Amino acid sequence: QFEVVADACFARPDESARGWEPAAAAQLRIANALADLLEAPDDAVVVGHGGVGTLWYCHLAGIPIDRRWDQPGQGHWFSVVDGRPIHHWRRLEDLAADR
Repeated sequence: QFEVVADACFARPDESARGWEPAAAAQLRIANALADLLEAPDDAVVVGHGGVGTLWYCHLAGIPIDRRWDQPGQGHWFSVVDGRPIHHWRRLEDLAADR
């Protein structure tokens, strides 16, 4: 049932689905909460729920909210440089191979 509601939120980002915060409102809240990290001189790691990450990813990439940008499963990550994602979701297991 969670996936059905999440699909509805992403499909209609300006509307609430079953009382959930609209995805567009959540995206704005997330982007505002994490904005200071983009200005920080040091590297940071943000750990959170995939849906939150997807909303932030879409914001940073300047693309419309769409679940096609969601992580393909649990345990994924993306990097941000100069306020933009430099790649899409990657598996944590592959992190060592990227170094």
